[in-house]
Formats: sequence, C-alpha cells, structure tokens
Amino acid sequence: MRARGGEEMVLGALEAGGTKMACAVGDETGKILDRMTIPTDLPSVTVPRMAAYFGEHGVAALGIGCFGPLELREHSPRYGYITSTPKSGWRDYDIVGAFSGALRCPIGFDTDVNAAVLGEVAFGQARGMDCAVYVTVGTGIGAGIYIEGKLLHGMLHPEAGHVPVRRRKDDRYAGNCPYHRDCLEGLASGPAIEARWGEKAELLADRPEVWELEADYLAQALAGYILTLSPQIIILGGGVMRQEQLFPMIRQKTADLLGGYLQAEELRDMDRYIVPAGLRGDQGVMGCLELARRAYDAGCPEKKKKSIHL
Repeated sequence: MRARGGEEMVLGALEAGGTKMACAVGDETGKILDRMTIPTDLPSVTVPRMAAYFGEHGVAALGIGCFGPLELREHSPRYGYITSTPKSGWRDYDIVGAFSGALRCPIGFDTDVNAAVLGEVAFGQARGMDCAVYVTVGTGIGAGIYIEGKLLHGMLHPEAGHVPVRRRKDDRYAGNCPYHRDCLEGLASGPAIEARWGEKAELLADRPEVWELEADYLAQALAGYILTLSPQIIILGGGVMRQEQLFPMIRQKTADLLGGYLQAEELRDMDRYIVPAGLRGDQGVMGCLELARRAYDAGCPEKKKKSIHL
C-alpha cells in the first residue's frame, strides 16, 4: 500500500497506558519499523513528545489504543476523550483532538484491549476468525471483544474486567476494586494477588493454592463470556498470565462450569480454545497499526478534527 504521494505508507501506533506510552511506526502488514517508549506524564509533557516522534516519521495515519474510560460514540461532541480516569491530568482530555491537530492525519481510536484483540485478529492467534475475546490480566483486568467482524462498543465500551464473580468461601480478601467488592478485577488482578498473599505474583509461582484460586475466578468470567458472546477463541494476556501453570487449570475449570451444555467444535479442544497471547507481546501495538490502516482506508479528510471511529 502506498500513501497518496506514491511513497510507501508509514503508519503510527500509540498504545497509551497509565504507566507508559508505547509508540511505534510500521506498515499495513504489522511490521514494526521503529519504536519508542516513554513514561506517562501529564499530557502537556507527554503528548508533544509523542506528536514530534510521529511527525518526524511522517505517518499517514495514527492508531491509538488507550486506557479509559473513553468516549467512543462518534456522534458525541466528546468523541475522542479520555473521560473519568483517575489518572492525574488525563481526566476529560481530548486525546484524539490533540493528535489530529498536531499531525493533520486520520486517527483510529479505541480501547487498549480492543486494540489488542484487533492485533490478534489481524496478525495473530485469532487470524481469520470473526468472533474473538482478548483478556488482559495484570494491574487491572480488561477484555477486548471482536464480534461478527467488528470491535464491540455499544453504550460505551466493554468493561468485562468488572463482571461479578462468586467469592469462594475460603477467600477472606476484601477485594481491591473501589466500586465493587466481588468483581473479577477486584479479586483476581495482580494487585489483588499481592494484597491477598503478601507478595507479587511472580514470587508466588510455587504456591499452588494461589493459582488454583486465581483460576477459579478467571474461569467463572470466561464461562460467562462464552455463554453470552460465543467467541471462537479466548486469548489471555497480561503479566499475571505469564504464570503458565494457570492455563490448564483455567481450561479445566471453565469446562466444568460449562457442564457440557454447549456442543461446539471449538470446545472439544480447550488447549486450542483458551490460549496465551501471541505476537511476542506486540498485539496492542500491531492492533494500533491496524486501527491506523483502517482509518486511512476510510479516507478521512486530513483537516477534519475528529477521525473515523472503528
């Protein structure tokens, strides 16, 4: 694919996190040509540095996968905003407007987890599928949902990390979500594991009781996602899922919770149905490249402040 001037098109990718900003440039095949990571500071500090980086590389379009909550409704006057985040300085921030004004190019915009599932669909574990769920389990828990060939948004966007789960009777930990006592993130995120057991997850690898409980909560959520969304694959990523011993336990517990009710070909091989993230951890950045490609292909006028919503 070539840009309008006839040169090879360079796309920009921004995986915007609460702790760090991962910037990259690449092409429509998902090939990453260059990258830069900087700490997430105030927008007045962070955004000019990133805009300069993308400007120096002459990107034809930019894809942003961002921490939230976000305003993703195209018809809203606040489309492109980070809304009620607790992250200092970023609440009610027009991130799409800032980059559109600086770069004068189309911007693709979505949640960080939707960017990740898009990366897996375009280039990774879910390639060729039209219904997939990507769950990240780390500092928080979130899910990107690609259904019937589209990223799911709806009223706002999925907050599948906050689904209620049944607290196990022997679990005395109160939960660390300030909104819900017994939600998945409050009971099964990395900070919840550390607070419950007194050590970070990576130091608890030889404690089977830690991972048996973790698998219990994650399986409850996955069973719910399967029954409501009917995905063809579930991909699990994030720092907690580096504990590979979790996968067989999650698969077995999920199957037990489903109880044989669903008769689907995919569920006959749980090892290929609930899988680790691929793409060497670059699914978010590569998904952002795909967001950029789609925004470019949609042919947004370069001087339009707000870009295509995917």
